[in-house]
Amino acid sequence: MEREEENPTSLTTPLNEHDIHDDDDDNDDDEDGGCRAVERERNRKEEIAKEVKKQLWLAGPLVCTSVLQFSLQLISLMYVGHLGELPLSGASMATSFATVTGFSLLTDLGLRGAALANSISYWTNVVLLALYVKFSSSCAKTWTGLSKEALHDILNFLGLAIPSAVMVCLEMWSFEMIVLASGLLPDPELQTSVLSICLNTTTTVWMITYGLGNAVSTRVSNELGAGRPYAARLAVCVVLVMAVTEAVIVGAVMISIRNIWGYAYSDVVEVVRYVAAMMPILAASNFLDALQGVLSGTVRGCGRQKAGAFVNLGSYYIVGIPSAIVFAFVLRIGGKGLWFGIICGLIVQVLSLSTITLRTNWEQQAKKATERVYDSTIPVDTVS
Repeated sequence: MEREEENPTSLTTPLNEHDIHDDDDDNDDDEDGGCRAVERERNRKEEIAKEVKKQLWLAGPLVCTSVLQFSLQLISLMYVGHLGELPLSGASMATSFATVTGFSLLTDLGLRGAALANSISYWTNVVLLALYVKFSSSCAKTWTGLSKEALHDILNFLGLAIPSAVMVCLEMWSFEMIVLASGLLPDPELQTSVLSICLNTTTTVWMITYGLGNAVSTRVSNELGAGRPYAARLAVCVVLVMAVTEAVIVGAVMISIRNIWGYAYSDVVEVVRYVAAMMPILAASNFLDALQGVLSGTVRGCGRQKAGAFVNLGSYYIVGIPSAIVFAFVLRIGGKGLWFGIICGLIVQVLSLSTITLRTNWEQQAKKATERVYDSTIPVDTVS
């Protein structure tokens, strides 16, 4: 008799059946895990897209408003520049001195027509804004008239407002002081004119960073106050990517137009060539300025304005301006040296603010923000 051939694949035991079922369960778990991972990734992308939309919605109007307001000074300087090198340098020095001291009437040291036009434009803007706040339905809950309730928790408000103002002023004044220092260099008319053009160019570009910084400040403070530290951290990550993207694009544009940008301010060939040589340096400083702008907004959103003020004080007045003096007057690099000093200050500022941001305990900041919200709430009996 022939023996029947055994088919090993047909042999099953209870142990084999159990292994087969385990394999099926593992496959199901893998599939479920993969689906959950895909779902989490999709949700994360949606959160990032929503955050980008929110920040652009906040930053867009701020950027447009700031650029339009600053364009008054920008256009005035362009017109003055085409009158000659001396009027341009004079108006530049007057504007910088007025910005540092706060006495806006000193702009009359330049050409009175440009100063008068600026003054009328700014006052018109103030009146229109006041009328809008008074009669617009969108401001009905924002402005309810003068009341002593506005003084409630005023000390905590000033504790945030004053360091925030100092933080911004210390940075702006350092740039203006560079323009003033350029008047001490050889050929002061040329140096002051070019440095003023550089400052106005940088300030125009900075308006984008200003909008992003205020947007992330609002987003971080709102999310921390609502007790959502993860959302606040996400807002910071998103705005950093946006700032880097903006800085790269704007820097490329600045370098590409470097040979013609000077003609917007002056017909003097020497001025145009000097501006062209400065534009790559401005592009580098703009990259750092974009990073510090959004990091400063993050610090303000966390309510850590005092730390930001000390960072700006050390960055610009202990490192930046002394370095600028060494580069310009000791190493005799001239106007480029003054701007190299500002870049040194920006590097220290970015590193310091990055350290503060990376070491931030977002959960703890959320608790502090919630406490500030409750402390600043006006009691019902006070309102009534």
